[in-house]
Parts: sequence; C-alpha cells; structure tokens
Amino acid sequence: MDLPLIATALPALGWAIHGGVLARRLAEARRDPLTGLHTRAGWTTRAERILSTSPAALVLLVDLDDFKAINDTHGHAAGDAVLVATADRLSAWCGRTGIPARLGGDEFTAITRHTLDTDALRVALNQPVDHAGTRIPVGASVGVCHRTDLPLPSLTDALSAADAAMYRAKGHGRRNTHHR
Repeated sequence: MDLPLIATALPALGWAIHGGVLARRLAEARRDPLTGLHTRAGWTTRAERILSTSPAALVLLVDLDDFKAINDTHGHAAGDAVLVATADRLSAWCGRTGIPARLGGDEFTAITRHTLDTDALRVALNQPVDHAGTRIPVGASVGVCHRTDLPLPSLTDALSAADAAMYRAKGHGRRNTHHR
C-alpha cells in the first residue's frame, strides 16, 4: 500500500464527491419536488434562450381558479393531486416544443417555440381531477403573450403581458384564456 499516494488521492476524491452532491442539490433546487416541473430558477435561462431564438415563441401564465377552496374542501392531498394533474396537462400540451414550470403555489408558466392551440390547453386544464373517489372540479385562467406582440423579445415583458392577459381572463369569468 502506497500511503503517500493514498494521502494525495483522498482529498481529490472528497472534493469530487462534494462537487457531485452540490451539483445534485442544485439540480433538485431547479425542479419542483411535487410536480417535477422546473422552478422559476430552472426555467428562466431556458425560456430566455427560446424567446430570443424562436420568432413564433409563446409565453403563458396559468393560475388555478379557487385553488384555496379545493384545499379547504377536499384537503391538501387533493390540492396536491390537482397541482400534479395541472403539471401533467401543461407538460403534455407543451410536448417537445416547450418548457413548463411551476412558479409556486397554484401558478404555472410555459414557453413554447411555436404557437400552439391555447384553447386545447384551456380545455385540458379545466377537466376535473379524480382523487380518493372524489371528482374535483378544476378551473384555470390562462394569459398568453406571443413574441410577435413585443417590441423587443424580453422575458420580463412577455411575462408581464401574459400576467395582464391572465387577469383580464379572470375578470371575464373563470376558466378563460386571454391573449395580450
């Protein structure tokens, strides 16, 4: 056994393990533990890249309507089931052309490289969720901003426009979709 060789290799091995643990923790911090979607931190860089390179990009915000009532009426496990179903529906809608994220609570966002059918998304998001033998009604308001609606392709501006459109959707009755 070559002790000097082992003595020099151990610190390098320790740093390699430490680096691997840190990389895994960083990756986990960029994913929502409940839904598996990106968090804002994990989504933003990718979204900025898509917005800057895809002329037909579409940015949207989704807010679940009356989500607190779901938790209050059916319990937090049911609320979690609704969040997971929403994430799955948003992911399926985005497919390989976009990236969905959970911003927190009952707020989601997505960016796609191409304009997709937002009416189909609205229909999917407003489907009830079955949980523990109960059918839970779900509603979502969706705000949309097309890259072409922006003077400059800025993610901050796109999210602001989608947010304003989402609140207009809420103002016109729940379960709506509005464009910038």
